Amino acid sequence: MTQLRDATVFVTGATSGFGAAAARRFAAAGARLVVCGRRTERLAQLQAELTVPVLTLTLDVRDREAVAAAIAGLPPEFAEIDVLVNNAGLAAGLDPAQRADLDDWDRMVDTNIKGLLYVTRAVLPGMVARNRGHVINLGSVAGSYPYPGGNAYGGTKAFVKQFSLDLRADLFGTKVRVTNIEPGLCETEFSLVRFGGDAERAAKVYEGTTPLSADDIAECIFWTAALPAHININRLEVMPVVQAFSAFAVDRRPSGS
Repeated sequence: MTQLRDATVFVTGATSGFGAAAARRFAAAGARLVVCGRRTERLAQLQAELTVPVLTLTLDVRDREAVAAAIAGLPPEFAEIDVLVNNAGLAAGLDPAQRADLDDWDRMVDTNIKGLLYVTRAVLPGMVARNRGHVINLGSVAGSYPYPGGNAYGGTKAFVKQFSLDLRADLFGTKVRVTNIEPGLCETEFSLVRFGGDAERAAKVYEGTTPLSADDIAECIFWTAALPAHININRLEVMPVVQAFSAFAVDRRPSGS
């Protein structure tokens, strides 16, 4: 297994869900952490909870200049990033494309695609120069399988899938690894964000199911990073047992109805 004690792990979107759980999992292995997110208070709470060196960055990954400045300005003890967990992302809305809010689409593209690009581009040169590192992107099964209302969200996660594969092509000949982890139904703040804070509607998504947890996905993230350095997990698709693929939809109404 790859030794992660004293490795430097950079986690975006670390204020909740997969990001916070991943930070805790790497901390349990003795890694030092750079955790970023938009909610300063939650970052401080996470820092106080962990017993390893932790640097917090209040940062919106959509801000290209702020991302570049933050990573360029990391103190020496945190500057050599060994593992990047590109977790920051969201779904906004579930309306069909013809009724979707363009502001929601912009938000998802700016965070799930452009934010991931900004952070990756800022971190990658150092990994290549040191000839080591691991970029772990958080995709989704929505990047492979469509569902009503998934439209732009699914499109952003399809981008993450393809970008991860193309990163591997660009990094051929180096020892930098790239993994795309694609969770299915998982109970975090995901649905609460998607439905604009409507807790009742969010709860119904998981009603009567046994979904994945943030800790489940954190364990997957950690596992890919802890494998021997010559092993690269390209894609890891993870669903709870209660979830599977749907049959093709066929409209059997009479033509014109």
